[in-house]
Amino acid sequence: MQLTFTKGHGTENDFVLVRDLDATVDLTAEQVRRITDRHAGLGADGVIRVVRARDVPEVADQAESAEWFMDYRNADGVAAEMCGNGVRVFVSYLLREGLVDGLSWDGGELAVATRAGTKRVRVDGDELAVDLGPWRVVGGEQALDDGGDARVAVHGLDGSVAGLSLDLGNPHTVVMLPNETDLAALDLTDAPHVTPEPPNGTNVEFVVMLGAGHVRMRVHERGVGETRSCGTGAAAAALAARAWTNVAGGGEPDAWRVDVPGGTLRVLLRPGGTVELAGPAELVADGTLTL
Repeated sequence: MQLTFTKGHGTENDFVLVRDLDATVDLTAEQVRRITDRHAGLGADGVIRVVRARDVPEVADQAESAEWFMDYRNADGVAAEMCGNGVRVFVSYLLREGLVDGLSWDGGELAVATRAGTKRVRVDGDELAVDLGPWRVVGGEQALDDGGDARVAVHGLDGSVAGLSLDLGNPHTVVMLPNETDLAALDLTDAPHVTPEPPNGTNVEFVVMLGAGHVRMRVHERGVGETRSCGTGAAAAALAARAWTNVAGGGEPDAWRVDVPGGTLRVLLRPGGTVELAGPAELVADGTLTL
């Protein structure tokens, strides 16, 4: 099988986009693993199939408002609900290929179908911003008062530390560390151990405060490993930091900067209880892949 692909990244969280405008490509988990293999394949954190929502029964109910479906799979081949960096790369590809109406680099907005519901993407200068939709602290006010609702053990830290579970359409567990030395000392080669174990796994973000509305983050992504960036993870990190600080009486702002190994993302709490993620999206290569 020959596939037309494009390689792209958002703050170095990288993806292989597979063009499937006729809805004829049915990638297996093994094929996704081969594509994303950094030694025997193209190498990526995940694969995004570019396909119309109407042609995928799983999301066909979104087709009335969103023509295109971001069919995202992590490097392990497992379908994921959402990817904040991936959706911006996906839209950048649609723009380049002239596959969208109502959105251009001069402005506008585009609805994209995902497994976590329809997301709206807009141009923000030379970057793209996506409304990730509603979010919640899984354990509610009690989890905030308790300092967390999970314990996280990871190589590089003694014992376990508190973590806070958030739902942004996909699962996250955020750990606040006291300083950048502890953040740098982490070994994220293996997945952190989270107790209680989330039923569908979780992305784990390790965060340090750098100032008001400013954090630095490293992340271990579910089904991938440590990545250079995670878009929904950056939003989770900012939301958790803001919630914890406000519980302590800090009065943190709604606009946040999140520094990740691959660059910087911006997170904004929007009216109505949604959160927006903004950052770059780069397309770096095109080609044909034989599987």
